Amino acid sequence: MISPPKQPDEYADREIDCQQAMEPGFQAIVDCMVESGWTHEEAKRALRRLIAADNMTQKENAKVEAELAIARAMIRAGRALDP
Repeated sequence: MISPPKQPDEYADREIDCQQAMEPGFQAIVDCMVESGWTHEEAKRALRRLIAADNMTQKENAKVEAELAIARAMIRAGRALDP
């Protein structure tokens, strides 16, 4: 089981606590990859690329959400102006 944050809001060591909570799962993934024939470096490189892809996806999703919000606001404004 993954340990939850010690507090619901921001606190000084929250990022460190997150890393510590993630460490066993990270090691398990790397170990499984190595046991399957991948090198440790290949597994780490793949994880870095997955993180980069996830970051790009999150940015694109945020951009689309912002564009949708603008379009919805423009539609509402147009409807508000039309009797």
